[in-house]
Amino acid sequence: MKIVLSSGHGKHIRGASGIIDEVDEARKVVDQVAIDLAELGVDVTTYHDDISDDQSENLNRIVDFHNAQGPHDWDVSVHFNAYEPTDEPMGCEVLHAGSHGTMASDVSATMAFVAGFIDRGAKVREDLFFLNSTNEPAILIETCFVDSSADVGQYQNFFGAICSAIAETLAGETREEVERPEQPMNTVRFYGKCSHFGGPDDMGVDADEGLAFIYSYEQAPHLFLREQPPGTSGLARRLDPEVYYVACRWDYYSTPKDMLDDKDKLALVRAKNGETRLAWPSDWGPHEDTGRAADISPGLMDSLEIDTDDEIEVIYPIIVER
Repeated sequence: MKIVLSSGHGKHIRGASGIIDEVDEARKVVDQVAIDLAELGVDVTTYHDDISDDQSENLNRIVDFHNAQGPHDWDVSVHFNAYEPTDEPMGCEVLHAGSHGTMASDVSATMAFVAGFIDRGAKVREDLFFLNSTNEPAILIETCFVDSSADVGQYQNFFGAICSAIAETLAGETREEVERPEQPMNTVRFYGKCSHFGGPDDMGVDADEGLAFIYSYEQAPHLFLREQPPGTSGLARRLDPEVYYVACRWDYYSTPKDMLDDKDKLALVRAKNGETRLAWPSDWGPHEDTGRAADISPGLMDSLEIDTDDEIEVIYPIIVER
């Protein structure tokens, strides 16, 4: 079996841009799917366009590469969708020109299964140059929406599972043979401005102020200074400002207090500059009146190289095996 994969658009012909960039992520997906296919014994060839500087050249160069590879089983182009910025899930879909709906449907459904995406399914598109111009059976994968924080969070959490699902489906594995990953499906996300809180120097909290779901030093010693700061009695001022911790307006129904207190379940905190860190949930907040989405530790803010009111994204939970 032989499959030819390419990423949509090109180095100089950029695609959709949102929380993530279509060209950058499509290349990551193609490269990982190729690795997974090779491990399944499939002859696989990949292509990324680093040359074209206009759309027509880009489309022709990609199709010419596919058609130059001799007889093969599938031509696959990897893309990402976009519509408008939203926190709502939008989903994955796979496009075909009308004759390959079964494979398109299977790839879309399997991606949705392993990542918790909405399955938008197989869609016929008779107007796409790639699908109309490649010589072999072709599908075009729309992995998820780059401007949906829900989609992006699932994509990033389940990247490996998504790529494996694509590879296994293309290679002929049945949907039932693809294992669902053990990561939880109730991932929550927060996106917006941030500030810092906690520690001996935080005069924005009272000296005796506590925390929302941590009630003693012994409950989470990894978050705190060894000694209570002089003149204080509350846990908020005892937080170690160099430890990476985060507070969001958690919904205790979907993320119960005992879940937030689990030291093996961390939050991924991402700044707009691309820097990411893992942090422990430590409190509920900030208040909606602040217009901010999260409070983080001073040490985390320094590590991310950001300032108060810079925008961050928080994805929870990320499970860390110890």
